[in-house]
Amino acid sequence: VGDLLSTTRKRATFSFDFRCYLLCNLGDIGSRTTNHDDGSTKPHSLSLSLFTFWSKPFISSNSTFAMAAGGATKSPEEQQAAIDAANENVSLSNYLYYICAAIAAAVIIWRVWTVIVRYVRTVACLNNDNQRYFAQSDSKVSWMKKNILYAPVMSKRHNREIQLSSAINVGTLPSRLQLLFLTGYFATNIAFCVINIPFAGSFAAAASQLRNRTGTLAVVNMIPLFLMGGRNNPLIPMLGMSFDTFNLLHRWFGRIVILEALAHTLAWMANTANKSSWQAAITSATTVPFLLFGFVATCAFVAIGIQASSPIRHAFYETFKFLHILLAITAVVGTWYHLQMKALPQLKYMWPVIIFWGGDRVWRAWRVFYGNVGHGGSKALVEALPGNACRVTVTMARPWTFGPGQHAYMYMPSLSLLQSHPFSVAWSEEAEDPMAEKGSLNRQDILAMRKTTMSFIIRARTGMTDTLYRKAAACPEGKMTTTCMVEGPYGGLHSMRSYGTVMLFAGGVGITHQVPHVRDLVAGYANGTVAARKVILIWTIQSPEHLEWIRPWMTEILAMEKRRDVLRIMLFVSRPRSTKEIHSPSSTVQMFPGRPNIETLIKAEQESQVGTMGISVCGPGALSDEVRRAVRDRQHDSAIDFNEEAFSW
Repeated sequence: VGDLLSTTRKRATFSFDFRCYLLCNLGDIGSRTTNHDDGSTKPHSLSLSLFTFWSKPFISSNSTFAMAAGGATKSPEEQQAAIDAANENVSLSNYLYYICAAIAAAVIIWRVWTVIVRYVRTVACLNNDNQRYFAQSDSKVSWMKKNILYAPVMSKRHNREIQLSSAINVGTLPSRLQLLFLTGYFATNIAFCVINIPFAGSFAAAASQLRNRTGTLAVVNMIPLFLMGGRNNPLIPMLGMSFDTFNLLHRWFGRIVILEALAHTLAWMANTANKSSWQAAITSATTVPFLLFGFVATCAFVAIGIQASSPIRHAFYETFKFLHILLAITAVVGTWYHLQMKALPQLKYMWPVIIFWGGDRVWRAWRVFYGNVGHGGSKALVEALPGNACRVTVTMARPWTFGPGQHAYMYMPSLSLLQSHPFSVAWSEEAEDPMAEKGSLNRQDILAMRKTTMSFIIRARTGMTDTLYRKAAACPEGKMTTTCMVEGPYGGLHSMRSYGTVMLFAGGVGITHQVPHVRDLVAGYANGTVAARKVILIWTIQSPEHLEWIRPWMTEILAMEKRRDVLRIMLFVSRPRSTKEIHSPSSTVQMFPGRPNIETLIKAEQESQVGTMGISVCGPGALSDEVRRAVRDRQHDSAIDFNEEAFSW
């Protein structure tokens, strides 16, 4: 046994010495022949990689960090500095997550509080017609709503698009709270990129640390970037924030990743050019596999930033979406191999990126398959309506559960094979399939007989919506049947059931978001299951012919039990052809020419307000901004909550 142990120790010693000998020689050869890392001819990264991998059982983690910084050719002080820099990168990455986690925790606390308040308010007001306690405003809460929660960046403009011309759209402005978060997070990333970088020392040392720091932060920020871009983002129901908000954050986190990836690449190239030449840097970046994958990933990120700019995105949305996915895959693959080829510690951050993106895609595919395949599949009846709009009624392959304020993504293979577009679900009902046999009574047959229909109003704009309208209008009687798949439903985070007074503002096709709320509140009032005692629907349209969009559904709502006791409808026609078109059918359904005075309408309802007032708006950005301004101005008069439904893209 003693001889065996002695032999083993000798072999281990020889193995370690032989490895060190090989590393010293191969490191020199590798760095000279490949210009790896910084393009210099000094033994650097190759010796480091081989040493770290082969000698792992024989050295400590700190020694590995030292060798990872080229410790084989550096003094002990330089090795310790490299270890400290690597540890600092890890700490700063953790700090970013701590910041995001702290903000998420604060939002969760606020959401839990609001859910509790709404539940208590609903229960307390079921048999209370006055609800005076809940109509009173709290000065601190009102101030926070007016100046932070509901405030735009400046005085008024938020959701109204900024257009340089009829063809150039540069997007919308964030809210004040969103701007505060984005500014703080952006500034934090800038600070983390440069903190403790030895700019006063040698150029090579500063560039090397800046390269490592920005590369680490770019990969770290890819996790929230891909999480926020998913339709099935678990933070949406958890935080009670809309997909629209996360889409805004997704775009800005993407810009941060692009800038950090670009800084990472430029820092390496500048360091290499300083030691050799720019030509050597470019040659290394395009020939050495490790560098090439990183360079491709950076180029893909930059290309995403260019093609995702608002003017290009709005002008060529379908093309943008296809290229966006293709470039994102390229960036992820390039980053993965860039990290994997050298077994860099940042590789662990790529697993959540792949899981979030892949999981969202798999779950979406499953929802589409389960909801639309079997039982004859989902079919859509498309009707061309006045005002360049279509009413699409989808008969689902399987029963669906739908709630007010939800939306779904629609696929029409005959128009666009892989494209999907979000639309608010305007109406949903369940009925038996008239073609089904009535004899069998087992559960599967009963479920097969039940058919859920979902209806959408789609205004013809450009791309898919325009093609759909033109095809339907060209058919006999303006109707056609086509194969359709629906993914969802999504959204529906904000219930209006706990408010004593509800004002629903809609502009144009935005009525599709409000009609389900009207139906739900009127039915709840008749059943005694909601706090609502006053429901006012204000709809602004350009022409009376737009009433045809929702006529069958409004006819059903107007026939509901106790509708006259709770519901009032105000229609504003902004472009009537003559005054004869303007007539009010009854005292509860009134029609007016022109546009509504939002401030006057809200003030009038406040004078006879019952309980807390809930105000919702869905429509053009200008209408949303007007309602937002009026709500902010009236915050201190009574308790008012505001909810805006918007689709940004």
